[in-house]
Amino acid sequence: MLISSALAAAINTQIGNELAASLQYHQIAAHFHEMHLLQLAGLFHKQATEEREHAEKLLKYVLETGGGLRIPAVRAPMHVFPTAEAAVEAALSWEREVTGQIKGLMDLAASEGDYLAQGVLQWFVDEQLEEVTKMQRLLGVIRMAGERNLLSVEAYLVHGNA
Repeated sequence: MLISSALAAAINTQIGNELAASLQYHQIAAHFHEMHLLQLAGLFHKQATEEREHAEKLLKYVLETGGGLRIPAVRAPMHVFPTAEAAVEAALSWEREVTGQIKGLMDLAASEGDYLAQGVLQWFVDEQLEEVTKMQRLLGVIRMAGERNLLSVEAYLVHGNA
């Protein structure tokens, strides 16, 4: 086995977290779809797909290192958002939480001297910077536009800004 049981268990937990994020982003996409804000819906559907791919990347690593795959129960997503701003705030909060989770995994891998895991996890560290930055920018744009001007956010996204 190329991975400790403690690190394998922690990564299994993270697989569940990534799958939960995928579901949450699908729910946020549905929120925007119901508002007929299809650019925002598309952005969150794409984000949902990325989160599932993150889970699959971790899943593959656990299997390849012989850690034993044990995907935990996935928490249910929030279903209602009072505003577009609240939906994106939830996404940003999630990305910040995931950043802490990835840091914890990296700390565990480093404490165990697991250089294979550190190599894989470094990709996730870099990815989290991108994800947090994207959600911070989107939240800023939504706040500037305000709830009554979300079509300007749609236009912003059409021009490849996000």
